[in-house]
Amino acid sequence: MDFGIIIRFISYTREKPGCGSVLNQKGEVEMDAIIMDGKNLASGAVSAVKCIANPIKLARLVMEKTEHMLLTDYGAQCFAKAMGVPEIPGEKLITERSRERWMKNLEPDSNPHKFQTDLGTVGAVAIDSEGNVACATSTGGLANKLVGRVGDTACIGSGGYADNHVGATSTTGHGESIMKVVLARLILYHMEQGMSPEEASDTALNCMKTRVGGLGGVIVVSNSGDWAARFSTKQMSWATVKDDQLYYGIYTGERLTKSFEEALTSEGF
Repeated sequence: MDFGIIIRFISYTREKPGCGSVLNQKGEVEMDAIIMDGKNLASGAVSAVKCIANPIKLARLVMEKTEHMLLTDYGAQCFAKAMGVPEIPGEKLITERSRERWMKNLEPDSNPHKFQTDLGTVGAVAIDSEGNVACATSTGGLANKLVGRVGDTACIGSGGYADNHVGATSTTGHGESIMKVVLARLILYHMEQGMSPEEASDTALNCMKTRVGGLGGVIVVSNSGDWAARFSTKQMSWATVKDDQLYYGIYTGERLTKSFEEALTSEGF
């Protein structure tokens, strides 16, 4: 597929995608992921999967190889095995930093909410030269979450949504709040009513903040190629490639640029 615009975010995290996921109450990695094709509204998702390095690849197999949209826990693991997806020891997905955070949350006087501000979600949206849009989101969720907890990421319309008639979006933030307002689909609804991606994002994020007290961030691309990266949190690392130019930022109002060729050869990209 010849992509015209690709937007990607790594929210909060300082650790590379696919490694360093937060741990649940038992000290294990449980991942959620979703992918959606705006051309035919096909979608696949997995939740609470363990010992899988790249759950987004498993989500795509759910979309392409089954009649279902969401597989979870043991069922997802069985499907992964049937599809030949390699299983790796869970400890290989755990970094020392994640282990230290988990141990601190176990202390009697700990405040788990304090350690939710430096976690990670990875998301992407794209539009190709023919106007087809897509989204993908992957996360480990909340630190010290209950075993089996499913957040917004695996839920269509919350963690992501893509429709060629409107555009595509991927979300990050407090999952329970995102699910309450169905954030991804809410943004596209506002775009259907004539708002720009930026206006729709700000309106939806403000709704989530005022109605349920939730903070988060979104990346959006419209079916005409307009895009936005917006957030109500203190920061969100994001990057966009359009017309061989890279746009990127971390803090509110920050929008840096460089050529894509320069970005590929420079340190850190």
